[in-house]
Amino acid sequence: MKIRLTGQTIRVRIDDLEADMLLLRKPLELRLDWPSGGWSLRLEPEGSGVRGQGGALAVGLADVLSTLLNPLQEGVSLEGFGGDLKIRIEKDFRPEHLV
Repeated sequence: MKIRLTGQTIRVRIDDLEADMLLLRKPLELRLDWPSGGWSLRLEPEGSGVRGQGGALAVGLADVLSTLLNPLQEGVSLEGFGGDLKIRIEKDFRPEHLV
């Protein structure tokens, strides 16, 4: 999973293996820890809504998972916290594990 932060927008790119994990209803998480805290993003295939607490952000994909996994779709867009946060989740057509 690749994450890009820009202003109030988070762009997430997943490869084909990660898309398969979501299809199997397994969550994906990327964490960055440091001694006094950290940050994480968790994609939850069976959850709904966007939730944040401390340095942890959880994005529920239940409502958009079929669109995200559709081979004809590049990705999906979501909003969180009353529209203050934009989240774009896209499929990466060049899987990292094949490079």
